[in-house]
This record gives sequence, C-alpha cells and structure tokens, in this order.
Amino acid sequence: QVQLQESGGGLVQPGGSLRLSCSASRSIFSIYAMGWFRQAPGKQRELVAIATSGGATTYRDSVKGRFTISRDNANNTVYLQMNSLKPEDTAVYYCYANYVLTAYWGQGTQVTVSS
Repeated sequence: QVQLQESGGGLVQPGGSLRLSCSASRSIFSIYAMGWFRQAPGKQRELVAIATSGGATTYRDSVKGRFTISRDNANNTVYLQMNSLKPEDTAVYYCYANYVLTAYWGQGTQVTVSS
C-alpha cells in the first residue's frame, strides 16, 4: 500500500508560480508511476502530469511548457512545479501513484489562481 500526502497549495496571482509536493509512505523507486491530477468545480478529474520510474513523463497539452513534474527518490517525494499560472488552473490537485496495478490517491490540495 501507498499513502500520499500533498502540500504546497494556496492562493496565487495569475502569472505566478507554485510548487506542489507529494510525500509517499514508501520508496517511490519501486512505484511504477506517480503524478498529479486535478479537479475543478463542475468538471471531471483530469490528468495533469505523470512520471514513471523509467523516467518518462506525460503532460496534458494545456500545461506543457508551464508545469514540470519531478521525482526525488531519496526523499520519496514527487513535485509539480507550476509556472505562469492561469485562472483555469484553479482546482483541487491530487497526488497519484500506481503501485502493483493499484491506484492510490492523496487527499488533495487546493490551488486557486486569482487576482
């Protein structure tokens, strides 16, 4: 099993930056995939970014060039660096892990982009 704890959400102005952190309860070296999803009010949960243990990364088109996912295996932590934030990025962001073909989710952290 994997327990995930997100942090780093908050209120930021358009064009600003924020870094989300996800701490896992076990070594992420053995976790096939970790990443981030988000869910805005009235919308479906959507993929933001995924990083596999092999180093491959996937981003949704709307965040390419602005968001960067990284894995710090030594600290069992996954980060999402978000730059040039837009109001449409406002959502609850959920950490995700796939371990032994099972999906695990964090409790979510609120990101609000507003003036």
